[in-house]
Amino acid sequence: MRYSKQRELIYNTLKNNPCHPTADYLYALIKPVCPALSLGTLYRNLNQMAALGRIKKISGLNQADHFDHYTQDHAHLICQDCGKIEDVFLDEALSKQINSRVQKNDFKINRREIIFNGVCKECINKQEK
Repeated sequence: MRYSKQRELIYNTLKNNPCHPTADYLYALIKPVCPALSLGTLYRNLNQMAALGRIKKISGLNQADHFDHYTQDHAHLICQDCGKIEDVFLDEALSKQINSRVQKNDFKINRREIIFNGVCKECINKQEK
């Protein structure tokens, strides 16, 4: 992937907003700084960076895709009520055990995503009130 000022701006904006933003959220932040950026260019760059492993794309939610600049091995907690996404880091021994069990099935892992769906503490507190 060749260097581009827009791509670098997109990456840095994502990195500075670790809330796992959507493309629309990033677009609202970047557009005032870079008026020439189109939403199509933003999506294209995010998808290219995700395909190359520079960022993670979190799909499969009931909403838009979310993006994560942190590419080290980790899982996500997703609140089914408010949609908040949080990182959760698994114990290294557990990660190795998961990889080992999958590889015993003669399956080569290219990418691993572990997502836990549930309800966050804030939403639980709201429900209890």
